[in-house]
Amino acid sequence: MVAVLPSTGSTSGVVGQRKSRTGYFLLLPGMTWLAIFFAIPFVTLFLTSLQAPVAGQSGQYVPAFQISNYSDALVEYWPQFLRSFVYAGIATGLALLIAYPLAYFIAFKAGRWRALMLVLVIAPSFASFLLRTYAWKTILADEGFITSFFNYLHLLPDDRILNTGIAVIAGLTYNFLPFMILPLYAALEKIDPRLLEASNDLYASAFTTFRKVTWPLSLPGVVAGTLLTFIPATGDYINSELLGSTQDRMIGNVIQTNFIEFRDYPTASALSFVLMASILVLVFTYIRRAGTEDLV
Repeated sequence: MVAVLPSTGSTSGVVGQRKSRTGYFLLLPGMTWLAIFFAIPFVTLFLTSLQAPVAGQSGQYVPAFQISNYSDALVEYWPQFLRSFVYAGIATGLALLIAYPLAYFIAFKAGRWRALMLVLVIAPSFASFLLRTYAWKTILADEGFITSFFNYLHLLPDDRILNTGIAVIAGLTYNFLPFMILPLYAALEKIDPRLLEASNDLYASAFTTFRKVTWPLSLPGVVAGTLLTFIPATGDYINSELLGSTQDRMIGNVIQTNFIEFRDYPTASALSFVLMASILVLVFTYIRRAGTEDLV
């Protein structure tokens, strides 16, 4: 008798189709979420930015293709737009200078205290963003210790910190510092200590080891941390509102004021769209220049 084996071709084909369909079903919740809360608002924002005002009716607009909303908004508010990027850039640089040594210490030197130090890094985030900024308003008050100390050294141009750009940058740096520390720690913690030992065995100095081994291997964490700090800092308006003066307004303050107080929805939408597009261009340029295209 000849044994007839069942054909497995059709069975494997059915299994392959089921696997491919399973992948699409797994993507469905995420794609639905993005469509509802990103794609649709994105299109709505763009259409709103092109609306034209109704004559004689404040706060009323009709659908149009008024591209001049963009040029008018940029001409009027370019100082706040530029200030947002400058403040966010300085805050990101300061956060990197503060966070890198701390992340390095936690990754390589903390030992059994590592978990506690990570909790301490995250702990301030358990409090409200608004409360933390109000706390800085008290810390940087004119009669506070910090202001008095710097005044004693004659380092403050206006004899104060609060209601200046210095206070805004300090608030941005503090509030977004955990977003810099955690990616840096994650990148540094993955570095194999044997690579550092090998560098020392080859008679490299500590600085050379850092420059040739540690820094290149931690670069993905640097890029991720700077992006996670710079992007929200650029659009932030709480720190400027509470810690700065009218001369320190950022683009987030302008968008918030035009949308809520003036009900100038096209201008607010145009500024939001330009801000988002500018950040995307800067992010892709920065990632390519940093040589970490795999993060995109």
